[in-house]
Amino acid sequence: MAVYTYKAMDRVGKEVAGTLEAETVALAVSQVRELGYFPTRIVEKKGALKAAPAAPISRQRASGGLQMQIRIPFLAGRVGSKQLTIFTRQLATLIDAGLPLVRSLTVLGNQQKPGTLKDIIATLCEDVESGSSFSEALAKHTRAFSKLYVSMVKAGEAGGVLETVLTRLAEFAEKQQTLQRKIKSAMIYPIFVVVAATTIITFLVTFIIPTFAEMFADLGANLPKLTLMLIAISDLLKHRYYVVIGGIIFLIIILKLLNKYPKTKFIVDKIKLRIPIFGSLILKIITARFSRTLGTLITSGVPILQALNITRDTVGNDVVAAAVGRAHDNIREGENIAPALEMSHVFPAMVTSMIDVGEETGSLDTMLNKVADSYDEEVDVAVAGMMSVMEPILIIFMGGAVGVIVIALFLPLIQLGMLIGGG
Repeated sequence: MAVYTYKAMDRVGKEVAGTLEAETVALAVSQVRELGYFPTRIVEKKGALKAAPAAPISRQRASGGLQMQIRIPFLAGRVGSKQLTIFTRQLATLIDAGLPLVRSLTVLGNQQKPGTLKDIIATLCEDVESGSSFSEALAKHTRAFSKLYVSMVKAGEAGGVLETVLTRLAEFAEKQQTLQRKIKSAMIYPIFVVVAATTIITFLVTFIIPTFAEMFADLGANLPKLTLMLIAISDLLKHRYYVVIGGIIFLIIILKLLNKYPKTKFIVDKIKLRIPIFGSLILKIITARFSRTLGTLITSGVPILQALNITRDTVGNDVVAAAVGRAHDNIREGENIAPALEMSHVFPAMVTSMIDVGEETGSLDTMLNKVADSYDEEVDVAVAGMMSVMEPILIIFMGGAVGVIVIALFLPLIQLGMLIGGG
């Protein structure tokens, strides 16, 4: 019978060690489990490693090889939203089932394919084992876990309801992803029509019009202004395409610079909210995001001032962020949120009224979540309505553009025919 040394974790995640006698490694593992521990390393006392049924993922990462070292620089540290949502929900399930945090992270890390998330889980496991809180460990990975995520986990740890908070985080992310999917799926047809129209018009302008231009030059005909303009555009696209490409690149750079400076970005964001049709849709999306984020944070026990700061950073529009910032200042001075939001003239009256009622009744989080649900539905209706309007508009635009080109090409031929007939 061989003697084995083992390392394991108890039910609260504390590491324990000891020795035992067993005929095989499998029996040694069974004995450790019977003691109520989760074995992480079992070695025969002679020093040979016999089994590692639940080897820490930190060690797995160390032996992961070159495959795990290759990273695209601008994607380093990032985790896909769907992958992060699945990880969050699974972690909540494991903790709710009674597994210690470190053990839960180890189990999830072992399930992951080599990649960014597996490396991050290994680091989280190491940090928690060394005494850091879970929120402190998460805060080190800013490109993977947002302020919202870290703050909610911190509140969950303080209140002893980490599994509940993680479940709320997963639900929050799932609702955000559902909204994004609906918007993307609704945009597929308009994008297809725009691409098709652009392709057809580009083909006509760069290949068909030059042929007609040569014919008109041979005939020496006096061309209408519309035809001359079309020929000039054709010449620009075919022979001076670099000017067009340079102009597009210049425009993109200008827009990037405008978004870089706070003053100009504020103006651009204000214009976005005032664009016909699209402006109201953008505001509905921002309102739903604001309400959902703030409601989720408050429900999870995050202090109101901290929740407003986090929400301000996630709304994605400087005009709305400024309104949320004023609400934060009002709360700090002992006032309510609703008056500050109402004075900004950004949020609809229904939103500020429900927030006001929520503050008075002490159910602000419930009201905010109701507002978020309501505006999620309004976004669905608005997107469907906008698409039903855009489809005929795009078709008319495409037909009109092709029609103008046809008229511009055949008008000189008609005039020439009339001259020949009159002569």
